Amino acid sequence: MSPSSTPSLPLGTSPAFAGMHKWLKRGLIVCLTALVIEGAFTVPFCFIYYGWPTLSLQDVCSELMRVRYSDDNVVCQYPYPLFGPAEGELAKKTAQDRWGVLPRPLYKRIGFRELVTIHNERLARQAASKT
Repeated sequence: MSPSSTPSLPLGTSPAFAGMHKWLKRGLIVCLTALVIEGAFTVPFCFIYYGWPTLSLQDVCSELMRVRYSDDNVVCQYPYPLFGPAEGELAKKTAQDRWGVLPRPLYKRIGFRELVTIHNERLARQAASKT
């Protein structure tokens, strides 16, 4: 077989493994496409699960951080300062997690649209404390 009749292969691919490389490439493209589609649907469904139409996206973020760090004063900043501290850095002192080889968070699991209830209860407590 002359060199002019062989198909051009990518650098580093021998003719014996050209078919395997072709199918690996196709499989990887399918998997990466599936991951992108999954991510595109997961984030909106998570926001709806936590209460998006009732709460704004910033409220959902703030309520999640308040539950996570057990601190009613934590808020999500948007836009976040370019050289600001890491997210939650100031609130890590109030987190009630049990640290070890497998850290265990001590906050309760948040159910479907439960952040709306938590948010309304927090607003009622704040209004009661002001009067």
